Amino acid sequence: MGLQQIEAKVLHLLEEERTKLFRKLVFSLDSPSSEELRAAWLTQAQRRERELDDDSVKAVPGDEVLRKARALIG
Repeated sequence: MGLQQIEAKVLHLLEEERTKLFRKLVFSLDSPSSEELRAAWLTQAQRRERELDDDSVKAVPGDEVLRKARALIG
């Protein structure tokens, strides 16, 4: 099946179905690889470690973060 045939079939889908397909297609284009995700998380973790070590940020206890988050959404 060629691209034009696929396009014709997609355009006849219900709007909800086209939206779902669109999201899947966009995600497939923008999705980083597992290696890219690992590298990004490692970089972020190292940056946060440096900030905590040099006291440029203050650690906040997890229960306090959850309490504040719940207050914002509740």
